[in-house]
Amino acid sequence: QVQLAESGGGLVQPGGSLRLSCAASGIAFSNYAVGWYRRAPGKQRELVATLTIGGMTNYADSVRDRFTISRDNAKNTVYLQMNNLNPEDTAVYLCTAERDFRDYWGQGTQVTVSS
Repeated sequence: QVQLAESGGGLVQPGGSLRLSCAASGIAFSNYAVGWYRRAPGKQRELVATLTIGGMTNYADSVRDRFTISRDNAKNTVYLQMNNLNPEDTAVYLCTAERDFRDYWGQGTQVTVSS
């Protein structure tokens, strides 16, 4: 019954911006810590950003000051605003929700940064 669905990925030029969305069904994001991860070809999955129930955020050093994680509880949606993108940001981005040691994952959305 629980599904997370990412959207908003695509092709963008270096220096451009994208906003990823993650819509949930079966759970209320307001009751979960949420996060974004990414997986690039040939690389390990890495944490991009997290947002706790209490509102505390954490970012990977490589994206801090460029990316912003947020949530809209009324829409039951989590966002990742990505600015000043560079080719190293190219990856499949996945959202996740966690509570009481149980985590849910979306399928991911592709972000490609190239000129």
